[in-house]
Amino acid sequence: MSSAQAADKAQTTSKSAAAIDKARAEGRAALIGYLPAGYPTVEQTIAAGIALAENGADLIEIGIPYSDPVMDGQVIQAATTEALANGFHVRQVFDVVEGITSKTDAAVLVMTYWNPVVRMGVDEFSRRLAEAGGAGLITPDLIPDEAAEWFEASDKYGLDRVFLVAPSSTSERMQRTVDASRGFVYAVSIMGVTGARTSVSSAAKDVVSAAHAAGAERVCVGLGVSTAGQVREIAAYAEGVIVGTALVAAVRDGGVDAVAALTKDLSTGLARETGNAGEEA
Repeated sequence: MSSAQAADKAQTTSKSAAAIDKARAEGRAALIGYLPAGYPTVEQTIAAGIALAENGADLIEIGIPYSDPVMDGQVIQAATTEALANGFHVRQVFDVVEGITSKTDAAVLVMTYWNPVVRMGVDEFSRRLAEAGGAGLITPDLIPDEAAEWFEASDKYGLDRVFLVAPSSTSERMQRTVDASRGFVYAVSIMGVTGARTSVSSAAKDVVSAAHAAGAERVCVGLGVSTAGQVREIAAYAEGVIVGTALVAAVRDGGVDAVAALTKDLSTGLARETGNAGEEA
């Protein structure tokens, strides 16, 4: 199979795209929930991921704990630090992914800084992720210009490539990122680290519009989303809404039951209130 054929095959079998398109067909945005792997344990991460899927999440991000996170706020940093202190190893992320995909229909992606992937080997990591039922990778510190090895592996194993765009992205960078992404484009709504906020940056809508203009069919907004009202606001113009810090805090404060309750509440904001919200893409 040529690389072009492999790319076409991967494109047509994108688990992330299928999950977002299913939500769109139901007249709503997709809900994407983030959980750090191994927090507080691998087993509890799996249980929380299943609770996400059973209470309204369409896609799930599983973050690999990292010793030097550049994008994570205090809540997620504390959780990943605890996971590492408890002995979490990168290879266990595949156990988490398989534990969730074997019990739910949610598309499960791994969010990771690039170094852990390189250390394991890009092909080896990609193969094991595909075998675990994973949909692909979200790579916050990898840009398309430096992702040749990831392009090859993701095409080989049919995995989604989710790159990030931000208010600071130039039109050239936006176009290159949209062209390189598969599944969806991750739009960062603010400049800064993760964390729940009282309002969603007005820049989010502009970033989504720019990504749509560059040809993105599916754009999901993350960083700063923590309430059903914020979900509703973003659902009017984006194909997906990403929630992280609020869910990690729920795990910390109330375990799996709290994750289930918050997810159910967040999902009430997903319905599209404008008739042409999905037409921009």
